[in-house]
Amino acid sequence: MFSFFELKSVCSRLARRTRWARILACAALAACVSGAAGAQAPEKIPNLASSSNFAWTPLTINGGIARYGTGWFDPPAGLRGPIKQHPDYPLRGNETRRPTPALGNWKDPILKSWAAEQMRLSNEEFLSGKVGIPFLAQSRCWPGGVPGQLLWTTEPLYFIQTPKVVWMLWQRDQWVRRIYMTDQHSEYVKPSWYGESIGRYENGELVVDTVGLAANKNSYIDMYRTPHTEKLHVVERFKVTADNKFLEALVKIEDEDTFNEPMYMTKRWRRDSNDWLETICAENNIDPFNENPVSVPQAERPDF
Repeated sequence: MFSFFELKSVCSRLARRTRWARILACAALAACVSGAAGAQAPEKIPNLASSSNFAWTPLTINGGIARYGTGWFDPPAGLRGPIKQHPDYPLRGNETRRPTPALGNWKDPILKSWAAEQMRLSNEEFLSGKVGIPFLAQSRCWPGGVPGQLLWTTEPLYFIQTPKVVWMLWQRDQWVRRIYMTDQHSEYVKPSWYGESIGRYENGELVVDTVGLAANKNSYIDMYRTPHTEKLHVVERFKVTADNKFLEALVKIEDEDTFNEPMYMTKRWRRDSNDWLETICAENNIDPFNENPVSVPQAERPDF
């Protein structure tokens, strides 16, 4: 985790950069000053924390930097894996220079009938020419949700670890997810994009249990626009590899109103040198190529 002096150095360096990065670094410093020494034995806490010039870069299954087309990886043998591309429309990602759209296999037997039909209709919107680009949350500046936000490509992921809260921060649009290091969920959780995430350290892993995930119109668990209900329950296990070069996540999804059994998937990141930058997604809401995409989010009222 960040030490006091590392955080102080981060805050000082970022003071010369963006206002957002400055706020995040100083918030982490304040948490550290107020008692961020590990609450559990250090050897049982994975070092996920980033600094001003190091981050976790999302990868393909072959170790390249993740691009469009890089979805969930398969879980260990014996576990039911994620939804795949429809076999009639093979997926080609950006690395092929001839990418094809993500069209999920709506005939997968794990899906309840309503979810399968929703995915079929989503595919049909593209196949019929109604839309030129199928919806992908972060590409249209929408929240990725849980666990979908883990799939965001190219741009890095950062962690700040303190005894009470672990922050996950994406460079893309500065999305922030908070994991509360407490014993149990709230008695009532108001549904939201990222729900309520409760974390604990277990055998060198960060285990995150999330409930209260809103079933919003554009809330999906993957790039295939696989839907869910508010019964969605997600458990993620994050660990750093023994060589300290990679971060891995094993994700378990349960939603009895959407899936006929639990679903598992994995994801991987590489530790890379990377300046902590500020990138903005929603600078405009135009459609220059007449693709008829989902509009970027627009505020209905000012924040201040």
